[in-house]
Amino acid sequence: MTEKNWALLNGLALAYVGDAIYETYIRDYLVNQGQTRPNQLHRMATHFVSAKAQAFLMHEMISAELLSEEEETMFKRGRNAKSHTSAKNADITTYRISTGFEALMGFLHLSGRKERMEELINWCIQKVEETNDAKK
Repeated sequence: MTEKNWALLNGLALAYVGDAIYETYIRDYLVNQGQTRPNQLHRMATHFVSAKAQAFLMHEMISAELLSEEEETMFKRGRNAKSHTSAKNADITTYRISTGFEALMGFLHLSGRKERMEELINWCIQKVEETNDAKK
């Protein structure tokens, strides 16, 4: 099989994969934390995977200058992609930023950069947990 240049894939295709990958990591994390009740799992997962949460995390990553130039480019590719769907619970700007977040995760996954993807996901989990703790 030839090496694919995943950086050439359109932003929505990257986001499609990234959405599934990120959600799987979050579900694993929550179950590993001892959460087992489906309603509670779903409610807790939204703190990590909602468009609002992903847009917040993306802003935080950019502010902290965590991303390489290539990673920011992949985020922008997803953010700027023309989607024919709209968010159920978010404004269009928030939705587009979250699509960019998912595109970044999809790119890292597809290009075999698992260690980097997990580094960013773990950072995101820690950031959400800190934010939730501050609200308590």
